Amino acid sequence: MLELRDFTFVHKYFIGEKQESLLFLVLGITAIIAAIIFYFFIKTHPACFKGAAIPLMAIGLIQVTVGYTVYARSDKQRLDIAYTLGTEPVSYAKTVELPRMEKVMKNFGIYRWVEIVLALLGIGLFFYFRTNPEKEFLKGLGIALAIQALLMLGADAFAEKRGRIYTNELNKLIPGK
Repeated sequence: MLELRDFTFVHKYFIGEKQESLLFLVLGITAIIAAIIFYFFIKTHPACFKGAAIPLMAIGLIQVTVGYTVYARSDKQRLDIAYTLGTEPVSYAKTVELPRMEKVMKNFGIYRWVEIVLALLGIGLFFYFRTNPEKEFLKGLGIALAIQALLMLGADAFAEKRGRIYTNELNKLIPGK
């Protein structure tokens, strides 16, 4: 008798990835537009806004790049993985998909620490220079860096949670795990 397996977890994971990648795109585009406005058009407290423009542009470019990359590959990856898991669930999960997800999950730990350090650095710059009118540039850089790092930290927390659920489901496909 043929055993039917439920692979909806694969579709849920990659649909979630695709949805979050759209959020990254929107955040990135918004940050880039804000950076351009802050750098070229804001005349009140120009040093503060020029400082804010730097992390907005830099992290905004990362958000757009990651968002587009994940969005563009999600559907094909979802279909390929669901199909292959359907035809050879144990061997594919064990030799391909679980090792890939272990690397993804390890990277989330690295991203988390980088984002925490950047957020703390940004908060520190803002508070250290908030009352020094000669350091407006660093104050602006700090607040924008903290905001961008915290946004990325939050988004990655959701992605990591989704990845953990997906990895747990993959592990269920392997007998004895």
